[in-house]
Amino acid sequence: MKPLRIGLFTDTFLPDQNGIVTSVALLSDELRAQGHHVDVVAPDFPEHVDTRTDVVRVDSLRYMFLPTYRLAWPTRKDFQQKYDVVHTHTPLTLGLAGARLARKWDVPHVATYHTHIEAYTHYVPGMTALQRHTGVVTRAMSLLYGRADAVITPTAGMMDVLRAMHVRNPVVIPTSIDPRALEAAPPVPSPWPAGKRRLLSVGRLAREKRFDHVLDTLTGLPDAHLVILGEGPERQHLEAHAARIGVADRVTFLGVRPWTEIGAYYRLAELFLFASDTETQGLVLQEAQLMGVPVVAVGARGTLSGVAHERSGYLVTPADVNALTRHARDILDDPQLWSRLSAGARAFGASTTPAGVAAQVLDVYAAALGMPREVTFPGESGTQPRNTLAYDQ
Repeated sequence: MKPLRIGLFTDTFLPDQNGIVTSVALLSDELRAQGHHVDVVAPDFPEHVDTRTDVVRVDSLRYMFLPTYRLAWPTRKDFQQKYDVVHTHTPLTLGLAGARLARKWDVPHVATYHTHIEAYTHYVPGMTALQRHTGVVTRAMSLLYGRADAVITPTAGMMDVLRAMHVRNPVVIPTSIDPRALEAAPPVPSPWPAGKRRLLSVGRLAREKRFDHVLDTLTGLPDAHLVILGEGPERQHLEAHAARIGVADRVTFLGVRPWTEIGAYYRLAELFLFASDTETQGLVLQEAQLMGVPVVAVGARGTLSGVAHERSGYLVTPADVNALTRHARDILDDPQLWSRLSAGARAFGASTTPAGVAAQVLDVYAAALGMPREVTFPGESGTQPRNTLAYDQ
């Protein structure tokens, strides 16, 4: 394939830290390593100094409903560069701008559906009720994703959502995690008290992530201490909830830590707990398993394929705190079970690499551009073409 000029449009990027940021950064790194020109088009953060050379910043405003986020306010002067492919990763102002520019330039618009948008309507006052009665959010998303030339989703668990948006033949490509960055994390002081079983959970402290259910497991795990990495609008509520159920002294809220340190916390943890039921994939599950940490998580939508049930951990039904607690207790009490699940977690977590994901994304670009492409994945022998796209027929 000839070198392409690719625009990755995202409404969230560094210094934000979340799954979309990780996904976009790794994809850009790999595409550039393969000789393509890539711009990550993202909101400006006034006090942030970029160290990456691939970022194009767009003027932004503070987002009133999520004060730590910035909402880009693009103008015509921001987009003098024309791309061969526009790849949008979010459906807000920059996602919409990318779709509009693709139509204007008559180039393919590829969209990745990272986030189950309907589960986030509570961030706009009144929107949840409006969505429930009118389906306005689903209809709006249909206009963006239904018109894209190709739509990527990280897991097959989101297919029903995309079908409701009238998306034809979406492509399933898991989001990659680079194990090298996790494994290279330098040692950090342990935030767990000596003698306590070490539980970890990671993510944005938001209502839809259901950290309250993770906290609830502590009432049945009296010898365990939970560390939570992340920040968000629900922190005060979660701290109050921990005090109300009597576990405040057995949970540590560490806030956001640099990405270069995250691997060290996984390395120290014995068990990873996750209760969100709105994920399209749940990258933190993959991170934990790459580091050999067994997982007990809610199985819903994207997380259904994010854990190898009974091989790398356990999946439970949404809101089933008793099951979360029971499986956590079983793993902590049985060293042989822990060792088996830890080995299974490493094997399962390592199933997706940045190079392999980038190859599949390039296949999507090639199909949208009408360019045939043969792919040899890392570790494969020979050059025989293979069908790398998991289309929903």
